[in-house]
Amino acid sequence: MKSLDILKIAVQAADSKRAEDIVAMNMEGISLLADYFVILTGTSERQLGAIIDAIEDAEEENGVFVKHIEGKKGSRWILMDFGDIVVNAFMPEERALYNLEKLWDQAPLVDVSEWLDEE
Repeated sequence: MKSLDILKIAVQAADSKRAEDIVAMNMEGISLLADYFVILTGTSERQLGAIIDAIEDAEEENGVFVKHIEGKKGSRWILMDFGDIVVNAFMPEERALYNLEKLWDQAPLVDVSEWLDEE
């Protein structure tokens, strides 16, 4: 499966659980860590857990398995490593504190708007 397909699955699964401010960054040529970073926000630790579960389940349904999860239940920043993509799920305060968008500001953004449910 291509990296962009894995990215789309993660974004749609996060959106299905009402993740906020979903940003995808194209890291190709910028970082050796992954092709794409996803950054998103949950409004509660419970919602953050539901978002992570939804992403993991959706990826597994498509034959993609998480290599590592850092900070599972009860954390305020959860990182999921799928090899080609890395998902960073934050509570609002932690997202503002670590500000990964600024840290990796040379990475072009991926337009994910067509993958989101615009209800």
